Amino acid sequence: MQHVVIQMGFLILCGFAWRVIQPAGIGADTLRKTVTTLVYYLLLPALVLRLLWTTPLGLDSLHIAISAAVAILLSLAAMYLACRVCSQPRAVMGALLLAAAFPNATYMGLPFLESLYGAQGSSIAIQYDLFACTPILLTGGILMAKYYGDSDEPVHLSRDLLRIPPLWAAAAAIMMQLSATDLPLWLDGALLMLGSGVVPLMLISVGLSIRFDSWKPSYFPAILQVVIIQLLFAPAVVLGLSSVIDMQDIIHDGVILEAAMPSMVLGLVLCDRFGLETALYATAVTVTTFVSLFTLPLWYSWLQAM
Repeated sequence: MQHVVIQMGFLILCGFAWRVIQPAGIGADTLRKTVTTLVYYLLLPALVLRLLWTTPLGLDSLHIAISAAVAILLSLAAMYLACRVCSQPRAVMGALLLAAAFPNATYMGLPFLESLYGAQGSSIAIQYDLFACTPILLTGGILMAKYYGDSDEPVHLSRDLLRIPPLWAAAAAIMMQLSATDLPLWLDGALLMLGSGVVPLMLISVGLSIRFDSWKPSYFPAILQVVIIQLLFAPAVVLGLSSVIDMQDIIHDGVILEAAMPSMVLGLVLCDRFGLETALYATAVTVTTFVSLFTLPLWYSWLQAM
C-alpha cells in the first residue's frame, strides 16, 4: 500500500511541479485542459469499452451503484445540515455541497484501485462513477449548482448526459455483452494501448489542478467539514451499508475506498459555470487530495484487518 501511495503522490507532484515551473511557457490550466480533454474524449472511453466489454455485469454492478448513490445522497444531506447551522451564503453552500458529496472516483479512484486490484479494481472505479456519480452529478448536481449559483445560463440535462463519451462507451460495451459478441484481438490490443495512458495522465491532471493561491484562513472551518464528510463520513456510510448488502471481498473494499476519495476536480467547471464560490472549491480539492494520501492507507489497513 505504501508504494502505491508514493507512486500516486509522485505523479500528482509532477503535475503540481508543472504548475510552478511552467516548462516551455505552457501554463498549468492550459495543459490540464488539453490533457483532460484527451483523456475524457479518447483514452478513458477506450478503457471503459475494454473493461466493461470483458467484465461480467450483474448483481455486483447494482451493489456498486447503490453504494455510490447512498454515499452521495447522505453526504449531501450531512453537508446541507452543516451549512444551515453555520448560515453559509448561497454561492458558498453550493460549492460545499458539491465538494462534500462527489468524490474524485475516476481521476483518483481508478489509479488507486487499479494499483491495488488490477483490472477488477479499474472496473469497480468505472462502474462506481458511470453508474451513479456521473448521472447524479449531471442531473441533481447541475440543478443544485444552478439553484445556489447566480448564473442565468440555461440547463439542458439530457444534452449534458448525451455529451459524455465514457457513458457512450459503457453503453456500447453492455450491448456487446448482451449480444455475446467477442472482443476482437486487434481491437483489444488497440484499446489496451489507449487505456494504458489514462492512469498517469489522470494523476498528473490532479496535480495540475492543485492551487494554493486560492487559500483563505476564513475557509478553514468549511474545508474541515468537507474533509470530515468526504474522507470519513462517506466511506463509513458505505461500510455500514455493506452489512446489509452482501458484496465480494474486493468489491466490498473497493466501493468503500472509492467513497473515501477526495473531492472531484470536475466540480470546478460547475462552480465557474453557475457562479459558485470557485476559490473555495479549489481549496477543497487541494486539501482533500493532500489529506487523502494519508486517510486512504488508513482505510485500506482497516479493511485488511477486518
